[in-house]
Amino acid sequence: MFHFKFRYICGSVLLLLMLALPLFSPFQEYLSIPTELRISTSKPIESSQVWSQTDEARTAFSSDSVEPNTSEVFHEFAGIPLKKTDVRKMKDIRLVPGGHSVGVQLQTKGVLVVGHHLVNENKEESTSPGEKADIQVGDILLKGNGEELNSMEELSEIVDKSGDQSEPVELTVKRGEETFQTSLTPSLNKKDDQYQIGLYVRDSAAGIGTMTFYHPDSGKYGALGHVIADMDTKQPIEINKGTIVESNVTSIEKGSQGVPGEKRAEFSLKEDRIGTITENSPFGIFGKLDEGIINQKYPDGLPVGYSEQVEEGPAKILTVLEGEKLQEFDVEIVSNMPKDKPVTKGMIVKITDPELLKKTGGIVQGMSGSPIIQNGKIIGAVTHVFVNDPTSGYGVHIEWMLKEAGIDIYKSEKQELNKAG
Repeated sequence: MFHFKFRYICGSVLLLLMLALPLFSPFQEYLSIPTELRISTSKPIESSQVWSQTDEARTAFSSDSVEPNTSEVFHEFAGIPLKKTDVRKMKDIRLVPGGHSVGVQLQTKGVLVVGHHLVNENKEESTSPGEKADIQVGDILLKGNGEELNSMEELSEIVDKSGDQSEPVELTVKRGEETFQTSLTPSLNKKDDQYQIGLYVRDSAAGIGTMTFYHPDSGKYGALGHVIADMDTKQPIEINKGTIVESNVTSIEKGSQGVPGEKRAEFSLKEDRIGTITENSPFGIFGKLDEGIINQKYPDGLPVGYSEQVEEGPAKILTVLEGEKLQEFDVEIVSNMPKDKPVTKGMIVKITDPELLKKTGGIVQGMSGSPIIQNGKIIGAVTHVFVNDPTSGYGVHIEWMLKEAGIDIYKSEKQELNKAG
C-alpha cells in the first residue's frame, strides 16, 4: 500500500512539473531559439539577435556572436550544449518595389474544357460527344489527332477535318496529374452546318493586378502574389505563354462586408506590353520585363526583409487608385506567421489609411500584389481580402515570391570562395 502511494505521489509531482515547465522563462526562451538563422554576410550578428531574450534568460542561455563564415551556432546552459541553430548566409538583394497596375493575358497550355452542350438540341438524338466520351469540366485537351492544341481555332480545324472524313478525333487529355487518351466522333449541327463535339472550351484569360517587385540584376519580376484560376472551373490556369502590360485604372468599385470591391482598368495587349509571363503559381505570376520599372519614391530600390524580420505593427503598401499614379498608404501587420516551408498566407494585413478606406473600403480585387514595406525593406505583398471584413486580408512573404521567380536568396559556398579569392 505504501509503495502504491509513493508511486502515486511521484507521478503527480512529475505531472505537475511537466505542466509547469512551459511557464518557466528559460524553457520558453529555449523553445524560441530558431533551428535556422539567416544573416547578411557583410557583418557579424550578435547572439542577442539569434532569438528574442530577456535580461533574465540571457544569464541562462548563451552563444557566441555569429560570424559571416559560421555555418552553425551551439546554445549552452551552464556550459552544456543544448541546441543547435544552422546559419544560412543571405545575398544582398535589392528590389525595385512595384505597386503599378498591370494587365495580364495568359495563353493556356492546351485547351481548357469549361462546360458541355448538346449538338442539335431540338432533335431527339441530341447528344454531347464530349460528355459521352467522359471528358469533364476542368480537363485540358493537350493534343488532337497527335497535333498539339494551343488555341480553339486549332481544335476547330481538327474537328471539321475529322467530321468531313467521318473519323473520330483522338484526344490527349490531362486531368489533374493524370494524362490519358480518349476518342470521340464529331456530330453535325445542321443548323450551323458545322461539326461540333459538344464542349465549351477556353484558350486564354485576361485581367488586372499589381506589380510587386522588379529585380534589376536578373530582369525578373513578380506580381499578384496568388495564382490565376479559371473563372468557371476555379482551377489554376496552366500557361503556354503570357504577356504583362501597363494598365490605366479608370474607376474603383468600393468594397463592403460580404461584397469585395474591385479596380477597373483598361489596357492594350498590342501597344502596352512590358514583359512576358512564364509561370503562374500559388505565389503569383513571374517572368521577365522588356525594360525595368521606375519607382520615383524608391529610385535605388529596397533591401529584402525576410519573414522572421517582419514585425507586428505599422507598415506601408504601394498601389494605384487612379490612372497610373503610384501612391503609398498606411497598413498594419496584425499577425506574422513565418514558416520554414512556402505558404501563401504568411501575414494578416489591415488597412488603416483613412484615404484608402474612403476610396476603396479596404482591399479590393486588382490590388493583389501591392508590395508591403516595413522598416525600409520590402517584406511581401497583399494577396487576399477577407470577404466579411474588406479592411483586412492576407499577405505573402517576399522570400517565397523570390523563390518562385527563380531568384536565389542564399549565398553558396562557391560564391564565398570566389569572393575570398
